[in-house]
Amino acid sequence: MVDENQRSRTALLTDRPHAGAVFGVRLKHWLTREPVLAAGFSLLAAIVLTWPTLAGLTDTIPQDTADPLLQAWQVAWNGHALLSDPGNLWQTNAFFPAKDALAFSDSLLGYAPAGLIGNGPVAALVRYNLLFILAYALACAGGYALARQLGASWQGAAVTGFAFAFAPWRLAHGGHLNILSTGGIALALAMLARGHGFSLREGYRPDRVRPGWALAGWLVAAWQMTLGFGIGLPFAYVLAGVVLVSVIRWFTTGRPPLRNRLFSFDVAGGAAFALTSILMGLPYLRVLTANPDARRSLWDVDVHSPPWYGFFLAPNESAIWGDVSERGREGLAAPAEMTLLVGLILITLAVFGLTVSAWSRKTRVWLTVGTAVSVILAMGTKVFGDGEYTYLLLYHYLPAWDAIRTPSRLVVWTTLLLGLLAAGGVTYLCERAPRRNRPLVSVALLLPALLVLTEGANRTAHPEVPTSPVAMRILRSPALILPSDQIEDQQTMFFSTDGFPVLANGGSGFLPKITDELRQRTKNFPDAASAAYLRQLGVRTVVVHNRPRNNPAFQRARSAPLGELNIVGKRVDDDVYIFSLE
Repeated sequence: MVDENQRSRTALLTDRPHAGAVFGVRLKHWLTREPVLAAGFSLLAAIVLTWPTLAGLTDTIPQDTADPLLQAWQVAWNGHALLSDPGNLWQTNAFFPAKDALAFSDSLLGYAPAGLIGNGPVAALVRYNLLFILAYALACAGGYALARQLGASWQGAAVTGFAFAFAPWRLAHGGHLNILSTGGIALALAMLARGHGFSLREGYRPDRVRPGWALAGWLVAAWQMTLGFGIGLPFAYVLAGVVLVSVIRWFTTGRPPLRNRLFSFDVAGGAAFALTSILMGLPYLRVLTANPDARRSLWDVDVHSPPWYGFFLAPNESAIWGDVSERGREGLAAPAEMTLLVGLILITLAVFGLTVSAWSRKTRVWLTVGTAVSVILAMGTKVFGDGEYTYLLLYHYLPAWDAIRTPSRLVVWTTLLLGLLAAGGVTYLCERAPRRNRPLVSVALLLPALLVLTEGANRTAHPEVPTSPVAMRILRSPALILPSDQIEDQQTMFFSTDGFPVLANGGSGFLPKITDELRQRTKNFPDAASAAYLRQLGVRTVVVHNRPRNNPAFQRARSAPLGELNIVGKRVDDDVYIFSLE
């Protein structure tokens, strides 16, 4: 009897699945789920299409050593401030003695968690390069998720994702992480649509409502706003329009039942989004109050408004269309803002999707109207009576819209809408394939997405990042690094991630009068007038370096009569002088 019971227990233990095997099965199931696969392929595509960014994480940076280094500093500062002094987040270590300097351009505050990891310039560079890659990956995954939720096949959704992330026009903004960071837009819309049980093919389905997804969508939208208003403000107005249309439709369709939980989550999520937007806007309002000249003028808008043919031109960084567009770019005032090619393959697929599609005729009409509106608005003052009855209506009457100087960035919406039109056409072909040939056709219909992806091939420069002329952490601050101009100061701000000393230097989207005056009045340093001015300002240390080689500031530093100026100076090496004004 004892032996029989023992054998039974042994059999039970033997038949029970091994814990490792169970984990392996579950892991395999999780890894093969569509969202995980989509995220993985988006990341892989981003790595390949941004190469060699990953290969040069610690010593190169995409595009150039100006704006990208500024933005690497921004992310590093955000993390540093949150750890050391959150109350003074907007009062950066640069632009001394100006206030709210983080609001001189899009703040990238949403990337602050990344800024908590690591210290110093190398960490700042690695962090920026990884965020650069991930921005593309998130845009791709977000575009895919949105198209899939709206009813596209996975092949059609891949077209939308690749188009939204890798459209040729984006290559002109390889140095503008704030413009590349659009993934939160598509992802938030996808989550909101899923939360409300909505698709383009079936409309509103109360049985498919998922309140938690709706709340998540609002929170992702709020995060998108923390990256910057250049892209975020139009997104906020699009969301407001969606809400308004939804409310009107609810009232005009007999007030269908609305789950209390969904309503509560929408109110809470919408309030979080609105509060985040308001709190993000307050520092920018303070900057405008203190610096009225910071407001974008109609001249700014006009200069950055592209002509119609800009939508058929690619930036120089495009490996496929860059050379073809060279002659067209020569006549553009601001090529980076006016080369707006979304991709000829995408346009072709969108035209096909307008003709035959899985979307209804009504849906296709609305997508086409939306595309046309986005194109007209993106042209700013270069359409229909200088934009008086199109873009300038928004400029004059929508709150905060006059803070946007580049109408062309609305091409983000042109790309997304064309991507959805194209997805409808590809989905139609997938669903009309003969059943016996469907597996083969499904694979073949991935070709349109791959062609769209190919148009995103780049030849973006990846210059080596220069090293700091002096160890920033040793400086007695406030300090001034000379020579000082927009490009030099952006590099200096990046170098200041080594300890974040207070700097009178600063280069950003807005130049305050105090910084401009400082540059003008220190052109002849070291001399009596500039030394007195800097002492009055509170600057304690001046560093003069020989970059670029044999610059006038360095030549003056070598021969200045320091004793007569009551300045103590020492030569650190062959290319750096440090002066104390105390």
